[in-house]
Amino acid sequence: MTQILVNNSFSVVILQKTNKMALSKNQIKSITSLHLKKHREESGQFIVEGEKITIELLSQQRYKIIGIYALEKWIEKNKALIISANFPYYTCSSNDMERISILKNASEVITILEIQNQKKPIVENKQNLILENIQDPGNLGTIIRTADWFGIENIFCSKDTVELYNPKVIQATMGSFLRVNVYYTDLENIMTEHASIPKYTAVLNGQNAFEISFPDEIFLLIGNEGKGLSTKILSYPNIAVSIPKFGQAESLNAAVATAILLSKLKM
Repeated sequence: MTQILVNNSFSVVILQKTNKMALSKNQIKSITSLHLKKHREESGQFIVEGEKITIELLSQQRYKIIGIYALEKWIEKNKALIISANFPYYTCSSNDMERISILKNASEVITILEIQNQKKPIVENKQNLILENIQDPGNLGTIIRTADWFGIENIFCSKDTVELYNPKVIQATMGSFLRVNVYYTDLENIMTEHASIPKYTAVLNGQNAFEISFPDEIFLLIGNEGKGLSTKILSYPNIAVSIPKFGQAESLNAAVATAILLSKLKM
């Protein structure tokens, strides 16, 4: 404990305990296990890497921080913020950071967070996004980041869509997972429970999306990277829309198509 005299009164600053030794084999094993979905589900924890996102995490209330693992120079640079946020932190060697990192080139800080319980979003009077069977982590992460850019609060994912807490998904969101509600569910329930809300489906042979005025309360549906939306989902009442094609490409990347359609949604 350190006491600092300020304006003739004492202010007490309590420094968090920090592990300045090399990480133990068990610590490394525990952290690296979070690279796998099975262990994330068992532990209820996930891993986030990078300075920018960790700084943002220190000031948010959405996710509980389990621990921060960082190089000594990063700890020293950000110690005031860490102490004020009152989270446990551990000083690691470069070798340890390389061992626990999810990246080819390890960053200076890794944070372990507690997985949230799902809360069903409120969809009324909102423009909502539905994703069916998106498989690429980079695509999902980019879609979440794009939704954040365009002010889309809710994304409903089919249960076979890649997991939100996949490290590659989290990395691709660039922090946007903190602001967008991502909810996994049976999409048929959404289609029936909210039958009165119009469903716009992204397909190859629909109406020109740029010739449509989208309402303020809708669901925009994006399908699998290779197969698009399933026949089952398309059997529900929907309005098929397409992005006009001028070249010879067979299709657009799912994240790119989502960005184009969301930009039109907000025009």
